[in-house]
Amino acid sequence: MIDLLIKDMDKEMTEAETEEKNAQADYQATMSDAADKRAQDSNSLTEKDSSKADLETALQGHGESKKATVSELMATDKYISSLHAECDWLLQYFDVRKAARADEVDAL
Repeated sequence: MIDLLIKDMDKEMTEAETEEKNAQADYQATMSDAADKRAQDSNSLTEKDSSKADLETALQGHGESKKATVSELMATDKYISSLHAECDWLLQYFDVRKAARADEVDAL
């Protein structure tokens, strides 16, 4: 009976040791995977920070370009408006100027 108890204890000890080794191996694998994941996340974060900085620089450049383009557009609109006003004046007084020219030609 004691031999049976000793065999059962040996068997349980062997099973416990095997389970402990398996659990330790699983733990080591999990820790290794977690370390790899942290390294990948760190690299990804570095790349994203670099990309963000590049995009912010590009955005600032585009903002300055937009300001210059808007300023140029406003100047062009002002010039078109002045041309339009000049043409309106010419059209408005065309008949008067035509009559004045005709009178001047007749006066000669």
